[in-house]
Amino acid sequence: QVQLVESGGGLVQAGGSLRLSCAASGRTFSSYQMGWFRQAPGKEREFVAGIRWSGTLYYTDSVKGRFTISRDSAKNTVYLQMNSLKPEDTAVYYCAAAGARYSSITNMDYWGKGTLVTVSS
Repeated sequence: QVQLVESGGGLVQAGGSLRLSCAASGRTFSSYQMGWFRQAPGKEREFVAGIRWSGTLYYTDSVKGRFTISRDSAKNTVYLQMNSLKPEDTAVYYCAAAGARYSSITNMDYWGKGTLVTVSS
């Protein structure tokens, strides 16, 4: 059974930093893409960042230059380093992973339960 478990969320002041971690178990995802999505209150879930099997990185425009996605294949873990956080980054952040190679970085098959990030002004 595949499990994605996020950690690292919490409350931080604007301008601060957090690092989210997502540990995968049940299968290895080093050959597939993984990513982070978020859902703010009253809004739809949106793509935040993704990393392909090749190492190519993708970011939504609003986090470029502030967030960095990375992976440790040996640990089957993906990270999201978030710097210069803003109140509008407040959301539940979800880790996701693909079980196949898709053309779109937003296509994912497995999802974690999410971790809450709250940025105070």
